[in-house]
Amino acid sequence: MRLWIGLSLPQLALDIFSPHWCSDAGSVVLEGERVLAMSPAAHAAGIRPGMRRGGVLMLLPEARLHERDPRREAEALNAVALAMLQYTPQVALAEEATLLMDIGASLRLFGGIRALCARVRASLRALGFTASISCAPTARAAWLLARCGRGGSGGGSGGGSGSRALRMVSLERRLDRLPVALLPPARSYLGWFEGIGCERLGELRRLPRPGLQRRCGRALLDMLDAAYGLCPELFEWIAPPESFRARLELFDRIEQADLLLAGAHHLVLQLTGWLCARQLAVERITLLMEHERGRVAMPPTPLEIALAEPTWRDEHLVRLLRERLAKQELAAPVIGLGLEAGQVRAMAPPSESLFPEPGGTEEDRMRMLELLVARLGPENVLQALPRADYRPEVANEWVPVQQKVREAERAARLPPDVASLPRPSWLLAKPIALLMRNHRPFYGSPLTVASTPERIEAGWWSETQTRDYFIAEGQDHTLYWIYRERIVGAGEDAAPRWYLHGLFG
Repeated sequence: MRLWIGLSLPQLALDIFSPHWCSDAGSVVLEGERVLAMSPAAHAAGIRPGMRRGGVLMLLPEARLHERDPRREAEALNAVALAMLQYTPQVALAEEATLLMDIGASLRLFGGIRALCARVRASLRALGFTASISCAPTARAAWLLARCGRGGSGGGSGGGSGSRALRMVSLERRLDRLPVALLPPARSYLGWFEGIGCERLGELRRLPRPGLQRRCGRALLDMLDAAYGLCPELFEWIAPPESFRARLELFDRIEQADLLLAGAHHLVLQLTGWLCARQLAVERITLLMEHERGRVAMPPTPLEIALAEPTWRDEHLVRLLRERLAKQELAAPVIGLGLEAGQVRAMAPPSESLFPEPGGTEEDRMRMLELLVARLGPENVLQALPRADYRPEVANEWVPVQQKVREAERAARLPPDVASLPRPSWLLAKPIALLMRNHRPFYGSPLTVASTPERIEAGWWSETQTRDYFIAEGQDHTLYWIYRERIVGAGEDAAPRWYLHGLFG
C-alpha cells in the first residue's frame, strides 16, 4: 500500500528566529515592513498579519523584530528533510514550505501509522518547528490536507494537527470539502470561482473540464487529478550528501554549556537522518561551539565524543552530549553550533544469535560504558590489556575502554605457556608479607599449599624476580595465590620469605 505523509511548516519564517525550545517574549517577522508571522506572545498583544512596523512597536515595544530571510528558510527546510530521512528514504520538497514522505514501506518497521506520526511529530518538536502533519494515499492529497491543517491566522506555536485519510473513499470525501483556494493554480481565478458559486474542490470537479481548462489552464486539472489519484506523480527525492557537516545559528548568546543541548539535539536529528539514508553508523562526532566574530574572534571550542560501539540512534548521542555539556566550561559566549561526523562505518546487520547475552545485549553493555565515559571521563573507565611479560605486576596494563582491542591481539600478547595457567581474579597492588607459624605461612589461619610450584624468573633487564608461586588454602577454604621469594646468593639455611599476591574468586 502506498501512503504519504505531508509536513507543512507554516511558521517556518518565525521558527528559524524563535524555535519552540527558546523562551521568547514576542518575536515578529517582517516582509516589506509588514508582519508576516508572529509568536504566540506577540499575537496575544494584538499583533496581526499585514500590520506595519510602527503598529507592532506601539502594541509591543519590547517585540523582537526580524526581517524575513529566504536563505535561512531554505536551509531550515533542508535540515528538516534530512532529519526525516530516518523514517523513509523517499522525501521530496514541495511548494510552500511542505515536505512529502512516501512511508508505505515504513509502516511495519515503526509500528503503524499512529506510532510513525507520533515519532515524526516528536522529531519536529525537537527540531523546534511548527508543523501540520497529514496522511493520504496520494502525495498531492497529503499536501492539501497538510496545508489545510496549518491552523488559523493566530500565529500560535502549536500549528494545526492535519488529518489522516487512509482509504480513497474517505479521502475523496475530505478533499471535496476543501476550499478551492488551496490549489496554487486556482488562486488567480478566485474572483471568477466566487462569482459562479464554486468554493469547494467537490464543486470544482463537477465543472465541465474542457471549459475549465480553456479558462484556467491545464496545471489546475493536473493538480486536481493528482490529488484524487487519477494520474501518476513524479518526484525528485532528497539525496543525502557524501559527508555530514551541519550548522545552527543560535537565537542568542549562550553562556552556559548545558543550555546548548536543545541546539545540539537539532543537529543530532539531522545526523540520524543522514546515517539512516546512507546506511552508516557513526564512531566519532565533534560538536563545534562557535564564539564571537570580529575583533574578539576566537576559534570554535570542539567537544569530541568517541563511541565504543558505532550507532545511528539519536537518543544515545543526545544522552552522551548531555553528560559532556554538563561538565563543559565555556571560555566565551556561544553564538552558533556545528556538528561533524568524523568517523563512520557501514551499519552492522542485527545479530543472528539465538540467545541474548545474560543481563542484556552487547549493544546495551557498550551504551552503558559510553555513558560512564561521558560522566566520569575516559581516564577513569579502563579495560585490561595483557602484556608479554611473565612478571605478574607488569603482565597487564590498563587502557581506555574506548580503545579497540581485538581478542586475537589480546591473546597474542600473552606468553604462550601462561595463558593456560591459573591466575587469581584479584591481584594485590603490592604483595603482603606473611607471618610464619609452625613453619607454615599464616594469613588469618594457617595456609596449606594446594598446588605444585610455578617458578618465575624474569625481569633481568629491569628488576629481576625469582619466585615460586603456589595456590594455598585457608581453613575457611578461601584460595590464595602466594609465593616464596628465592634470594639469589643466599645460603640454603636462609629462612624463606612468603608473600600474599592475589585472591581467587
